[in-house]
Amino acid sequence: MTDTLIAKETADSFWARVRAALVGSRPAPNDRPPAYGQAAIARSLGMKPRLGARIEEELVAGWNHAAARRVSMSLLVVEIDRMADYFAAYGKADTDDCVLAVMRAVTDKLPRPGDTCLRLGRATFVIVLSDLPMLMARACATKIADAVRELNLPHKESHAGIVTVSTGLAVGNPQGGYDKKFFETAAEALKKAQRKGLGRIEAVDLRPAQERKRKAA
Repeated sequence: MTDTLIAKETADSFWARVRAALVGSRPAPNDRPPAYGQAAIARSLGMKPRLGARIEEELVAGWNHAAARRVSMSLLVVEIDRMADYFAAYGKADTDDCVLAVMRAVTDKLPRPGDTCLRLGRATFVIVLSDLPMLMARACATKIADAVRELNLPHKESHAGIVTVSTGLAVGNPQGGYDKKFFETAAEALKKAQRKGLGRIEAVDLRPAQERKRKAA
């Protein structure tokens, strides 16, 4: 599976670049997953979603940046709620338009120039926020959720009546080599948020446990 990176920008070429990226990121027809995304399928089966190389690179780079500077790192895993139901109700063309609109809303709310939104599957987005405090990361997640709601995209299969996103947030103080459990923590937080309802945010602060572990070492 490939992934797509969208950087925060204001240029008019955004839509052209996004559409080109979506086309380039699609698997060959025989290998194409269902339209609602591999990440959602993996979670429904109790499996861990497989990350693309670009997401792995961004996670490692963000981790190393934070570790070298001894600062915190935040990670957002954002997913469109009930995308499988949306696809069944509206079809592929409307689903693609929905994903494009949500990607733009997410990207517009990234806090800093150069922050990136990486797509995992069709309906999930990964945002690595190195050197960003937990409160600011949570505020970013709230702004993203509000921006998606403000799009007012109809979703007749959702109790909300419109498209919403849920978010898992993990925050830690990186040290040493990249720990893959960091992403898994954010993904599990997303899963927990979605179990609670629509448009939820679930945050996990790993710093106290990390500190205890370091003191015990």
